[in-house]
Amino acid sequence: MRDESVTFSLPLPFDTDPAPEPSTSEGVLENAGDVAADAGNTFWEWFTGWPLQILVILLVGIVVLVALRRVISHVAERIALGGSKAVPAERKGWKAWFGRTPLVEDAMAVANPLASERRAQRARTVGSVLTSTANIVVGVMVVLSVLSAVGQPVGPLLASAGVAGIALGFGAQSLVRDFISGIFILIEDQYGVGDWVDLGSGAEGEVEEVQLRTTKVRALDGTLWWVRNGEILRAGNRTQRWSRALAEVHVPVDADVDVVRAALGRACDTVARSEEFGQEFLEPPAVRNGVDAVSDFSMSFTIMAQTRPGIQWNVSRALLRAAQDELRQVGAVRSERVEVPEQA
Repeated sequence: MRDESVTFSLPLPFDTDPAPEPSTSEGVLENAGDVAADAGNTFWEWFTGWPLQILVILLVGIVVLVALRRVISHVAERIALGGSKAVPAERKGWKAWFGRTPLVEDAMAVANPLASERRAQRARTVGSVLTSTANIVVGVMVVLSVLSAVGQPVGPLLASAGVAGIALGFGAQSLVRDFISGIFILIEDQYGVGDWVDLGSGAEGEVEEVQLRTTKVRALDGTLWWVRNGEILRAGNRTQRWSRALAEVHVPVDADVDVVRAALGRACDTVARSEEFGQEFLEPPAVRNGVDAVSDFSMSFTIMAQTRPGIQWNVSRALLRAAQDELRQVGAVRSERVEVPEQA
């Protein structure tokens, strides 16, 4: 018998090919991309809200403040320097016309040597005030805009600030009045450095400094007066634009009026032609018509002359000296001592 071996093959439990397993790395990348996209969208939505508004507000505030400060500084310095800058040679035509030296400012500077200094001080002080005001106004507007952008109520804050401002105003009303008065003194050019002023209450002398709160006045005896601008009810300026020299002359009561007037006229001509004071007159000196006063022993005459500011006291002395010489020549000797006007 043949020995034949029969081989049986048992079927496997799963008679199909195994499916490939999914890749875990691709799923993680897809999930990470979705998360990043969601985060980017969320951040952009948040950034385009109040943070972007705050950045825009700050940027606009900085630009506006810088522009205002530059404009104020430029205008103040241009006014302070006035016509002192020469016109460049390359400027021609209408540019040279706009940039030429103002003739009026030159005439004022010649008439008063302190005019340029006063103008510069006034311009720079007003420019400083305007710069501080611009800083405060722009800063307050930026802060309020930022608070409104982040959702903070601005109304209650403004109400509280108003109440606080009223309380501060009542407490510092004298200080505020001094500052406001100082600003108007500078803007209106009531007086400036070098002027001889009378501010009342015995404060009379030469102005040494004009500040927003106080004015420094140096009296003839050397006393330095500090006057608060808010307390100045009246200000008498003796050296603004032009001045008037007054020389009061006394002669015996029995002197011939016509002879005296003729002698005083010659004295006026002598001073007007002198090298020292000839250029100081804006109008020729003249004797006032008539007799100003008569007493038991003397008559008084007055010589008047319009002069450059601040020169009137020296001119008055010169007129009195010339008048005395002429009166001695005609025999009209004064019986009373002549009072020389007080010099600034």
